[in-house]
Amino acid sequence: MEEQNPYEKFYLVTRRIPFGKVATYGQIAALAGFPGHARQVGYALFRLANSGTPWHRVINAKGEVSYSTIRMGSDGLQRKLLEKEGVIFKKSGKVDLKTFQWQPKMLDKAG
Repeated sequence: MEEQNPYEKFYLVTRRIPFGKVATYGQIAALAGFPGHARQVGYALFRLANSGTPWHRVINAKGEVSYSTIRMGSDGLQRKLLEKEGVIFKKSGKVDLKTFQWQPKMLDKAG
């Protein structure tokens, strides 16, 4: 049996995040079966600009958009996309994870 690419598993989980909700990089990694690989999730999502996968719904564990020196300008895009979905940012620039974090009731394996 062929092992599925971790990136594909990250993408499958990310596609399940509902409109108006966010998930953390670590949460995506854990749900995909790769706990502790939050950074790898970031690398995977970085490749997805116009893919139809809601990459913009994934933020860091502090509730912030992770800024990148590589893709200057897209950080503002991520915030705008989330705000269009009704996600509210505090003055500190953080999202209240207690309110907006996706809490899947049951998630079968992403593969």
